[in-house]
Amino acid sequence: MEYAKSIERLRTIMDELREECPWDKKQTIHTLAPQTLEEIYELTDTITSENWQGLKEELGDLLLHIVFYSKIGSEKGAFTFDDVIEGVCNKLINRHPHIYSNVKVANDTDVSQNWEKIKQKEGKKSILSGVPAAMPALIKALRLQEKTKTVGFEWDNVAQVRDKVEEEMQELYEAVGQNDQDHIEDELGDVLFALINYARFVKVDPERALERTNKKFIRRFQAVEDMAAAQGKSLHDMTLTEMDALWNQVKQQEPKL
Repeated sequence: MEYAKSIERLRTIMDELREECPWDKKQTIHTLAPQTLEEIYELTDTITSENWQGLKEELGDLLLHIVFYSKIGSEKGAFTFDDVIEGVCNKLINRHPHIYSNVKVANDTDVSQNWEKIKQKEGKKSILSGVPAAMPALIKALRLQEKTKTVGFEWDNVAQVRDKVEEEMQELYEAVGQNDQDHIEDELGDVLFALINYARFVKVDPERALERTNKKFIRRFQAVEDMAAAQGKSLHDMTLTEMDALWNQVKQQEPKL
């Protein structure tokens, strides 16, 4: 198959669907947005599981959405798909002066710092302005920390971060002792933020780590359900002690890491 013209084929199909398909005709940037978010989550699932075939398919779905938004933008006279491509090409060249100009960098930290400086020159009022307000809280916390790091707002070592986690945990316990719900929520947020910071320092992606635990919990709980069913029991009729015993059996049967 000749792939050189694949992108033009996709654009032609998009044009045809927009003109002839009742569903595609009705779509707006607003109706597409939640579907795009769903596609991103599906893409993330394939990345987490390293499902390369699935990754290829989900990237195609995401590309379709980009072409769809560009088609709508063109209909509004706002921009075209070519404008989108040209814009990101120009941005990449402008933000990589160590490749396309004479700027010298020693490592990836220098690259990140230069990137933020260039964004400031482009009109960004804050280094945090590029973090979307609607981004999920865990990922947002990580991005905020990564961005402030570029200007040196960062602990010197992991021991300091560990101490901060312990400090925030103590403040959470005190808030719970006071039975002040608003204070508890505030302190719990601080604990989570500190733990995400700790994850960065020990080079762990907190989102991936949490999802790994989610999947482990699902796997184990479903195994508990299966074991209960094999014994002719329903979890609804079992005590916590009985379910916990099955849980421990499941854990013992898993291969040791």
